[in-house]
Amino acid sequence: MKQTMVELVSAIAKSLVEHPDAVQVTESLSNGTTVIQLKVASEDMGKVIGKQGRIAKAIRTVVKAAATKANAKVVVEIVQ
Repeated sequence: MKQTMVELVSAIAKSLVEHPDAVQVTESLSNGTTVIQLKVASEDMGKVIGKQGRIAKAIRTVVKAAATKANAKVVVEIVQ
C-alpha cells in the first residue's frame, strides 16, 4: 500500500515538472505516520507548489484520500 502512495506522488510530480528525471520521492515512518518526501529540481519547485500553495495542497488532498481508503496516515512534505 505504501509503495503505491510513493508511486502516486511520483506520477503526479513527474507530470507537473520540466525535469521529471530529477523527481525523487522517499518515504519514512515517524510515530506511526508515513512521511513521503518529494524533492524536485529547484527550477521546478514553483510548479509543484503552485500559486499560494494550491497544487501542493491538491497533491496532499489526493494522497490523504487514498491513504484514508487504505486506513493509513500519510503526510506529504515538499523538500528543497
